[in-house]
Amino acid sequence: MGLELYLDLLSQPCRAVYIFAKKNGIPFELRPVELLKGQHHSDAFAQVNPLKKVPALKDGDFTLAESVAILLYLSRKYEVPDHWYPQDLQARARVDEYLAWQHTTLRSSCTRAMWQKMMSPVFLGEQVPAETLVSTLAELDRCLQLLEDKFLKDQDFLAGPHISVADLVAITELMHPVSAGCQIFKSRPKLAAWRQRVEAEVGKDLFQEAHAVVLKAKDLPPADTSIKEKLKPSVQVLLR
Repeated sequence: MGLELYLDLLSQPCRAVYIFAKKNGIPFELRPVELLKGQHHSDAFAQVNPLKKVPALKDGDFTLAESVAILLYLSRKYEVPDHWYPQDLQARARVDEYLAWQHTTLRSSCTRAMWQKMMSPVFLGEQVPAETLVSTLAELDRCLQLLEDKFLKDQDFLAGPHISVADLVAITELMHPVSAGCQIFKSRPKLAAWRQRVEAEVGKDLFQEAHAVVLKAKDLPPADTSIKEKLKPSVQVLLR
């Protein structure tokens, strides 16, 4: 069996892995895992990833969890163009720096913004207190400012003059609040121009393909009671 990728394109790190593999012509078998149906909690998926999270990779007998680890594994195994994860010590360190920062900052605020503004009221039928959403959006704005000031600066891409895995991880995160109607690029022309450059490098068709699911999430039918109960433990932390 060749390379298998367990993904749900509703998930931002899954989108990053999907875009990276497709853009670099990496052959893989897509194994869909529907998060909103709780399929990541199944015994069958736990055999692939005991953490019960996507994305997950299976390459023969080898399995791997965590999106950053998967992106770097693919970049090394398939010898993709150097700009994705540069050999140059300091250029690679800049990519690593962003990947280390984003886990507890941009990812957290983007995910919480999407769930509080859209997924909770639309999918779960639960309104989040207004003050909670205001606080989350303020934290998102703070993270966006750091993204511009610390990482993008006056460069074309986050780690320098060329696109890297850092840009894929970042743009897929930012499309979460965009899907919920947050106009995060409207008052940030520098960030908006960066987004256009990333989309152009990825290719418009692939970018739209990867984000079709999340951009239609606002039209999801309400979840039934059993799904709500299944998702409750993991979702509650996002609603605070």
